[in-house]
Amino acid sequence: MELQVDDLTFEVRHSKRRKTLEIIVDREGDLVIAAPKGVEDQLLKDFVQEKKFWIYQKLAEKAELQKPQPRKEYVNGEGFLYLGRSYRLKLVDDQQTPLKLVAGRFCLRRDLQPDAKLHFIHWYSTKAQIYLNEKVQTLAARMGVEPAGVKIQDLGYRWGSCGRGNRLYFNWKTILLPREIVEYVVVHELTHLHEPHHTPQFWKRVERVLPDYERRKGWLAKNGIGVEGID
Repeated sequence: MELQVDDLTFEVRHSKRRKTLEIIVDREGDLVIAAPKGVEDQLLKDFVQEKKFWIYQKLAEKAELQKPQPRKEYVNGEGFLYLGRSYRLKLVDDQQTPLKLVAGRFCLRRDLQPDAKLHFIHWYSTKAQIYLNEKVQTLAARMGVEPAGVKIQDLGYRWGSCGRGNRLYFNWKTILLPREIVEYVVVHELTHLHEPHHTPQFWKRVERVLPDYERRKGWLAKNGIGVEGID
């Protein structure tokens, strides 16, 4: 049996022994719902809607892993993202700092081209620390929470996490996302200081701050994994 929910198609597998619903994204990217015998279609559709963000994220991860990864060459005219916009790279001979963004261009010292990736990661991480610190402070005051601090690091496929002692961690690649999506990531992690798990109450708290959070959440689920990095 097949179930269609918006642009997602599922194979439904019923079992007399199963007591709960489960969504499986198999190795090829096909979607399966494992369900108890006799569960109504509407309940299945509601379950899919609830898990939509997770589904899109898993599909995007699989698609990203399967396709050849474009490699940055760090040459004149190549585009690099910053807060959702693409800026062209210009190699320069005279510049004190290794890398800077000026007049709508990334300027990299030509003699440092072999280590360009490291300089970009350092630049992005520095900017992310400043930008996200400010965002966290502003939104935390509005949301009535007190995070212990903000740390920027490589989190793999995760954009952020809430760690022990109320410390927030953000992927340095977060600074590549559009501003409104960065705001959603920050609100999401700050909400975990109130609600550790993604319960209905969690999403109600997110909605109080961002009434259009579902649109931002959907954008991140569909497009986040494809945000062009610097590999």
